[in-house]
Amino acid sequence: MTDTDTTSDTSTGTTPARTDVLIVGAGPTGMLLAGDLAAAGVSVTVLERRLHETSNLSRAFGVHARTLEQLDARGLADDLVATGHPLDALRLFRHLSLDLSHLPSRFPYLLITPQYEVERILQRRAREAGVRFEYGAEVTALRQDQEGVEVGTRTADGTVTAHRAAYAVGTDGHRSAVRSALGLPFPGQAVIKSIVLADVRLNEKPEGLLTVNGTGDAFVFIAPFGDGWYRIMGWDRLSRRPDTDPLDLDEVRDLTRRALGTDYGMYEARWLSRFHSDERQAPAYRVGRVFLAGDAAHVHSPAGGQGMNTGLQDAANLGWKLTAVLRHHADDTLLDTYQSERHPVGRLVLRSSGGIIRLAMAHNPLQRTARDLFARAVARIRPLKRKAMGVLTGIGISYAADRGAHLLTGKRAPDVRLADGTRLYEALRTGRFVLITPTGPDGPTATDPRVIRTTWTGGRRTTLLVRPDGYIAWASERPDPAGLGKALARWAGPAR
Repeated sequence: MTDTDTTSDTSTGTTPARTDVLIVGAGPTGMLLAGDLAAAGVSVTVLERRLHETSNLSRAFGVHARTLEQLDARGLADDLVATGHPLDALRLFRHLSLDLSHLPSRFPYLLITPQYEVERILQRRAREAGVRFEYGAEVTALRQDQEGVEVGTRTADGTVTAHRAAYAVGTDGHRSAVRSALGLPFPGQAVIKSIVLADVRLNEKPEGLLTVNGTGDAFVFIAPFGDGWYRIMGWDRLSRRPDTDPLDLDEVRDLTRRALGTDYGMYEARWLSRFHSDERQAPAYRVGRVFLAGDAAHVHSPAGGQGMNTGLQDAANLGWKLTAVLRHHADDTLLDTYQSERHPVGRLVLRSSGGIIRLAMAHNPLQRTARDLFARAVARIRPLKRKAMGVLTGIGISYAADRGAHLLTGKRAPDVRLADGTRLYEALRTGRFVLITPTGPDGPTATDPRVIRTTWTGGRRTTLLVRPDGYIAWASERPDPAGLGKALARWAGPAR
């Protein structure tokens, strides 16, 4: 662990408010992390610069299968599914259609639902678990030492407060105050200079659930909220207008007509916004006792809808590790695996979403020919298609395993049916490790409160130790109490 002193002054002349973990940012990533920690008995305070809790104006609009599995492991997926519309096929370019209905998941689709619905269910869970929220609290300073982190905040009326915690996590977006306080660079580039967003009403209902097309220099995406409003997102490849330029409904109409051939009788807007899309990634997700997650750590193009989903996966990875260190005396070096596991995933998503957007923006004949050949190849070659779907949906994401480890180690655990009639992801709702064995109680986990023991429904002989985030920590084809005990000590801390 690196000991860092970020020398912004946090002094207020009063004793800092203390908590186990400070989370800066109350978006989806921060709230999933806060809920996980609080449910495990860790005290959490969330600091949010906004004055209000949630907004019905949000950019993210799709929840992928792996994210739905993580929400299922928290008992939240079914509530979220009820708010949206499942889309079981994605069409990319003219020659590539991805059939999601055969995904090896309980959720073989992309759920079209706005980000504020995700925030709503995560906030409810976090509040019920006892998370403390402070809204209107802008981070002005951060300092850390060997014992903890101190964060200074200021409210709109000028009140300055110091907060003290064992660890802090910045989930405060692409303009992260936490990342800036750490002095971390955010290298990358802008890939789309001017994206327009609008929530509008339409006189004519689009033909499909998701309407996407690009013609010439124009590209537009339309998705329904389900309440009569539609989200329009689009861009003109030649546009270089700054984010501060005003946007009106006529510009949105014109862009939509050029991309789709019609504006569907667009007649009212409740929100109009302009922004640019960057590809950036912080070089480190951990600096001492401070972590970055979500858009504070990485930002991607909107292609593939992977931004919010990747942030939620960051939170799912980090939460149980902080719990293991704070509650179960695991070694602090466990937290280094957050960097080693999630940074490569962020880089992968950055490349995949960037590749999609560059193919979508192809404009000269040679580029379009190359795009069509690539799309045909992915459509026809099953391993390529399976890999593309795995990355896009998160189902195919896995973590590196040590040399000599079982082939399943680091892989996503499928939601298997267990001998007691439940599913694995129902067992994971306790926030504990799940040990699936072919036999009865044996070895060091018989009375370990951090582990739920269960058995296969059939005659499978593999023993699996599944982490709280649904990835396989250890596996064996024969009884190996010593190997299991070693894996538990590594991932969960010493037995007590």
